[in-house]
Amino acid sequence: MLRYIYVLVCLAFVFTVAAVQAQELDQAPIEESIEVDPARFESSIKAFETWDSKNSFPADASLFVGSSSVRRWATAKTFPDKKIINRGFGGSHMSDVNFYFDRVVKPYDSPSIFIYAGDNDIGGGKSAERVLADFKTFVALVEAESSKTQIHYLSIKPSKDRWEYWPEMDRANQLIKSLAGEKSNVTYVDMASMLLDGSGQPKDVFVGDGLHLNWRGYRLWAEAISPYLH
Repeated sequence: MLRYIYVLVCLAFVFTVAAVQAQELDQAPIEESIEVDPARFESSIKAFETWDSKNSFPADASLFVGSSSVRRWATAKTFPDKKIINRGFGGSHMSDVNFYFDRVVKPYDSPSIFIYAGDNDIGGGKSAERVLADFKTFVALVEAESSKTQIHYLSIKPSKDRWEYWPEMDRANQLIKSLAGEKSNVTYVDMASMLLDGSGQPKDVFVGDGLHLNWRGYRLWAEAISPYLH
């Protein structure tokens, strides 16, 4: 009988340890293996280069780069008295901007860069920490070219279409805001709060897809960004 009880106690101990280990595995951070192929944008990047080979671009212009929220923004019309170059390519992640850095950022030698990226990253399953890490890479690439360039990070926006991702997006925003507080050449620009109503829900400032801004949304963005355009 004692031997039987002993075996039961041992089995109970084994099952308890296994349960604890399983719980720890569930709580452990999962290493991300989510990658996207930057080659999908090769034609878009070549289009920029073709345009540049046939046209001149203003010196000392502010550079806007990032995903479709930049590409769809008529920045030159929005800020007619400012020198602006727009190199947004829709669907891009922060890692894509890094991959094409030598072709969409470096050629313009801009004193100020406005980057909007991270929206597609998290919408595609990447974590806030991954967005931060890729942004740090972007900052390092810029700093390798010039220590005087000011980088303005345009925070990820809340949207109707990706509302379920907003907590993680906002966490990425806060991580980058914290980084900006530590670096004099990085500015965090809040592009999100003005898109939320009094109850914390997205305002009616989107086109039919619920993801991209309409003219009302871009007007709010213009007001937010104007103080940083010199």
